[in-house]
Amino acid sequence: MADEDILGLIDELIDEEHRLRATAAGQGLDSAQLARLRDLEVSLDQCWDLLRQRRARAEFQDSTGSTTPRPSDEVGRYLQ
Repeated sequence: MADEDILGLIDELIDEEHRLRATAAGQGLDSAQLARLRDLEVSLDQCWDLLRQRRARAEFQDSTGSTTPRPSDEVGRYLQ
């Protein structure tokens, strides 16, 4: 997956997150929507982490191994 693809996915996830948060502010969220919002947050954390890994490897010209998404329990709930 290219960096541009990761950024495109991040944009899609952010759009969905914004829609859910707008719904939450208006009418609230049901349990399925709340679960989806949590999943989106973790997926965004994983995408940003993957992008950071790739950029760090490129910056330091490290071609050993490959970057892979880290498990959700490792990246989930990063505080920005």
